[in-house]
Amino acid sequence: MAIETQWVRDDAHLARLCAEWRQLPYVAMDTEFMRVDTFYPIAALLQVGDGRCAYLIDPLTITDWSAFAALLEDQDVVKVLHACSEDLEVFLRLTGSLPAPLFDTQLAAGYLNIGFSMGYSRLVQSVLGLELPKGETRSDWLQRPLSEMQVRYAAEDAQHLAELYEALLPRLDENKRSWILEDGAELVAGFRCELDPDEAYRDVKQAWRLKPQQLAVLKVLAAWRERQARARNQPRNRVLREHSLWPLARTQPGDLLTLARIEDMHPRTVRQDGEALLALIREAAATPAQDWPEPLPEPLPLEASSRLKKLRAVGQREGAALGIAPELMLRKKVLEALLKTGYPDGPYHLPDSLRGWRRARMGQALLDVLENKS
Repeated sequence: MAIETQWVRDDAHLARLCAEWRQLPYVAMDTEFMRVDTFYPIAALLQVGDGRCAYLIDPLTITDWSAFAALLEDQDVVKVLHACSEDLEVFLRLTGSLPAPLFDTQLAAGYLNIGFSMGYSRLVQSVLGLELPKGETRSDWLQRPLSEMQVRYAAEDAQHLAELYEALLPRLDENKRSWILEDGAELVAGFRCELDPDEAYRDVKQAWRLKPQQLAVLKVLAAWRERQARARNQPRNRVLREHSLWPLARTQPGDLLTLARIEDMHPRTVRQDGEALLALIREAAATPAQDWPEPLPEPLPLEASSRLKKLRAVGQREGAALGIAPELMLRKKVLEALLKTGYPDGPYHLPDSLRGWRRARMGQALLDVLENKS
């Protein structure tokens, strides 16, 4: 059956539709974007489904996104997306706003124990019994006109996402509905806090192995890389490869020849930014000792794995009781953060990253496991 499709190519049309959508209980949303050589995604198409029609919004012709931003922020309209972290980035870059409340159908599948981290096509097949055509994800979404297959693919995404929501919602009890929206709000809150370039060094692999003076160099290099990637609108690895950061901070080369020999150092980086990098290293290496960063905490030792397993079992038991995919219960990073608060002998306290209903339902049980050391 052909899906009713409507193109939205001018600001007035979009504003009228946004006013109509704000009268609805929900809208389904998806995006298509390009991101090959850029730091930021380039929006190529936005799709909205209301259950009756699929609307294709053309960001190449829309100039005023204020009405759409107001829709995204309207607390009375649930925004339905699937595995939406990249979509959020598109919305934020394009409109300055993020969807709230947010209902992620991939999360809903986990809360119903249909599957964890399910792809869209598989979920549509599982819940709606529909076989979707092979994706158009690799095609050029910035071309105009779009091909017939691209238009069909984009429209079906919006239509079936609305159908998915209407099929999944009645299967969720009141608790699970609120928990999905809680998880969505947490995801959105995390997106509002853009990575601080001066904190980027903490995420570099093996950074904990560096001495404080070396960390001072790593901090400056990682911050420079982050700021340059944004300013040039290039991927971080195009500016300076990830695997070069650690050896640069450890060995602190003093000339271009030594710089060029650094692991995974691209010749283009040496040509374009070599002198700037050497200057940064010299300056950072001379940082007074009182201004060096604190040593980073070591990862948990292998012996901690048995305790992690016991902590995971708390989530698995609770997940089984609630009929929720066990992977959705307690993230590994949260459990590691909990262990690090007092390893090996305690006392332990719940980390800030354990929030909301998970903290309320499982927090004490996790502490009990650690206090008993059982």
